Amino acid sequence: MKKSTLKKILGEIPFTAEAYWYLHQAGNGRVRGFSLPSLEKMLPEWSATLTQYQSNARPGKQVMVFGVLRYWISHTTLLSMALAGLGHRVTLVYLPYGKWYNPVNRFDLRRHNLYARRVFGQITPFVKTVSLLDVKPLSLDLPSTLEEQVREVALHDTQYTLQVEEVDLTSNLYRLRLERDRSAARAAMTWLQANRPEVIIIPNGMIQEFGALNKVARYLDIPVVTYEFGEQRQRLWLAQNGEVMRQQTNPLWTARGGRGLSSAQWEKVRGLFSARQHGISFENFTRRWQGVASAGGEQARNSLGLDSRPIVLLATNVVGDSLTLGRQVFSDSMTEWLKLTIQYFAGRPDVQLVIRIHPGELNTKGPSVADLVHQTLPVIPTNIFLVPANSPVNTYDLVEIADLGLVYTTTVGMEMAMSGIPVIPVGQTHYRGKGFTLDPDTWEAFYGLLEQVLSNPEQFRLSKEQVELAWEYAYRFFFEFPHPYPWHIVRMWEDVNEWSLERVLSPEGQECFGKTFQYLVGEPVDWSIGAGKL
Repeated sequence: MKKSTLKKILGEIPFTAEAYWYLHQAGNGRVRGFSLPSLEKMLPEWSATLTQYQSNARPGKQVMVFGVLRYWISHTTLLSMALAGLGHRVTLVYLPYGKWYNPVNRFDLRRHNLYARRVFGQITPFVKTVSLLDVKPLSLDLPSTLEEQVREVALHDTQYTLQVEEVDLTSNLYRLRLERDRSAARAAMTWLQANRPEVIIIPNGMIQEFGALNKVARYLDIPVVTYEFGEQRQRLWLAQNGEVMRQQTNPLWTARGGRGLSSAQWEKVRGLFSARQHGISFENFTRRWQGVASAGGEQARNSLGLDSRPIVLLATNVVGDSLTLGRQVFSDSMTEWLKLTIQYFAGRPDVQLVIRIHPGELNTKGPSVADLVHQTLPVIPTNIFLVPANSPVNTYDLVEIADLGLVYTTTVGMEMAMSGIPVIPVGQTHYRGKGFTLDPDTWEAFYGLLEQVLSNPEQFRLSKEQVELAWEYAYRFFFEFPHPYPWHIVRMWEDVNEWSLERVLSPEGQECFGKTFQYLVGEPVDWSIGAGKL
């Protein structure tokens, strides 16, 4: 009998995994596929810190924090302990999965659970821990509205994993994700109805079990805060009673938009834009946005063989990226919009369409937008130019010569507006509707805008006031929308070396990050005060 078959059988027999754990691993060994060595190493130090701080903290809220997957479990454990040190009564609810896209037999999953229970035994005096695997659902059926929402989460999981938008709902991956999301939702419903917290904190809140838990929290009308990380160290995005990846900047823009920028703020945002343009690092931003330095618009024009006809720059997103999923305005998907837009320009030989493939595709395994272009147009017309992800052409050189920009949600659309170029964002991106973009709500309006702009591009160039508004918005988005936070998910252990739990809980740390911890437990964000300083 195969080992995998034996484990599958044993996984359904009570106490077999537990007996194996205690007899063969002495109840303290790590489990292949799920281990938390760095967390184990740090827990004694963090526990000692909480012994010092927790007793003197003012009583706070009843908070639930949710974590799944090894790296997020480590991150949410540290967050939970920080909140406990600030006086909150924290329950860390978790699922001990190693990967979101691989199945795991119940025998090994029960061993994962035992291992996690032993690790978390070190923090029980400070943080209560609950594995959803230990929660027996009261019902196998979810309310119909919630079931539909969980199916949407599973769809997004599959799109995100495969980096496609068109998904086979009979595939093993979709069925795996639906099973896990539904199981997490059922267990969470049961636990939350018996242990209702004042606020729930969930990473991401859109995909995987994070999305399922977010849907359950909103269904039960429990306040929820979702958070995620961008490209800046010691900064996070957060959303209260919403999905953080939707980057809802309206409250910030309402509070601070239209004020204009000080000379220091202008200098800062210009420095960032210059760094993005020339492919160099900037302050606490961890990513370089171009692989090659700017060579100028005319160099880009010559290298692609562009002539004097109007140039439309279509800057793509990575297909299946979480910043694109569920962002339709009038199209069924980003893929549908791309296909129909490419077909439109195939019939417009009087216009040159330059399709800039997102450089981020170099770091992904899914299909390229280039594949979609070739499927749509097996023979690409001479007025359509495809710039691959690894092209030596700098995107900002293309911006310099463009007459019109087309985007789904990519930030390049905002930057084109900053250069005075009329931009049509067709997805629900954060800068849409802020006063410097053209925002169609229907296919008819989209095609109508294309006809109007292409008939007289100069007439649609942004005014000086609109350009300044775009620059101000960029400053608010990059420097005021993210909140100060000590530990980035990607470099968590490096950040812990700089900002220990003890230092974060100290007066120095609270001066830097205290407001963010208040917002994470549901205190309303005061956007009027601007960005915190480090």
